[in-house]
Amino acid sequence: MHNESDTFELGGEDTVHRLGYGAMRLTGDDIVGPPADEAAARDLLERAIDLGVDLIDTADSYGPGVSERLIGETLGDTDDVLVATKGGLLRNADGDWLPHGDPDYLRNAVLCSLDRLRTDAIDLYQLHRPDPDTPFEDSVTALAELQDDGLVRHVGLSNVSVEQLDTAREIVDVATVQNEYNVGNREDEAVLEACEEYGIGFIPWFPLGAGDLGEKAETVASVADAHDATPQQIALAWLLNHSPVILPIPGTSSVDHLEGNVAASAIDLTDEQYRRLAE
Repeated sequence: MHNESDTFELGGEDTVHRLGYGAMRLTGDDIVGPPADEAAARDLLERAIDLGVDLIDTADSYGPGVSERLIGETLGDTDDVLVATKGGLLRNADGDWLPHGDPDYLRNAVLCSLDRLRTDAIDLYQLHRPDPDTPFEDSVTALAELQDDGLVRHVGLSNVSVEQLDTAREIVDVATVQNEYNVGNREDEAVLEACEEYGIGFIPWFPLGAGDLGEKAETVASVADAHDATPQQIALAWLLNHSPVILPIPGTSSVDHLEGNVAASAIDLTDEQYRRLAE
């Protein structure tokens, strides 16, 4: 299952490096409010671009609005980076995440994201989570209309099943799916396989398992020792090896971790190491 290419053609027209950056951590604690040091957050984004990262993933609910604003202030309407954001998940005062997929709400959310990101069209707009109180088809149709209006270039989904992906594909060209997935959690393997079949990018969230790789942790640590690498680097290298459509977006607020993550794309796992991790 080894894959040599370090790039992916998103939506059939935008080539990006497969290892991106997830900007959820460019906020305050618990993903609420601004980071303690906004200048450091901007520096981190600029360093990511210097390292060749050209896919940055965020959401309007990170902050809320903070991560998008910092990306807009730092990168503006640059053509060198594909910025992906999401809508349809609200935060409340208690920090809960609440799905809200009402079409009118999503249309307004896109206008707000355009303003914060300082752009005329969002490169990739993802429905953050299906809303049990709104017909899924209605939410997806709203995104298709926003694409027709030129406000959104590519449409993506997040936290969906294979059935939901198939439903959405009858309404709009789906460029990406973002579901939880890592070397220790492969519950959505069927969704990944559907993405491979359709040529859709698969963006694993929690690509490092938030530091908990379950029963795979020991194997990951042992392969890391063999490569003089960190377990995080091995977890990312495995994802890149596992499928040519996987686009990991590890998030960090540390430049050191960012540099280590990007270096993971150069790690070559042996067939035997890949198999041990994949078992």
